[in-house]
Amino acid sequence: MKIDLCPNCNSEDYIKSGIVNDRQRYKCKSCNYYFTVNKLGKKIDDYYVNKALQLYLEGLTYREIERILGVSHVSIMNWVKKYNIKRPYNSKYHPTYKILNAEELSRFFSNAENLSGAGALVTELGDKFMLIKWERFRD
Repeated sequence: MKIDLCPNCNSEDYIKSGIVNDRQRYKCKSCNYYFTVNKLGKKIDDYYVNKALQLYLEGLTYREIERILGVSHVSIMNWVKKYNIKRPYNSKYHPTYKILNAEELSRFFSNAENLSGAGALVTELGDKFMLIKWERFRD
């Protein structure tokens, strides 16, 4: 990986200064700051981050989102903390979700009984669709 600037002072004036843990170490001549090349980590596509946060806001648990998207529940927790997402609290409704293909989705919407007394949201999930439905708790 190419180093362009010192991460401390943004100077271009740095030199090599040994190797630590098999990684090249550098020293900035301007501020005497020692730094190494950041290692490249595995980055998850932003599509999955957005979907995970949407599903979290819809009321799904971390583990349910993990099973649906195939992304670690710990990663989802970290994204929720990172972006400071707050789930609105409403105890009168509870979400249920279904994974459907296009044909099953059209059959679901053709029956008006499925949508009475509930709100619904459809989101794309690869080649399938996720239907999230909010139903009121019965008193």
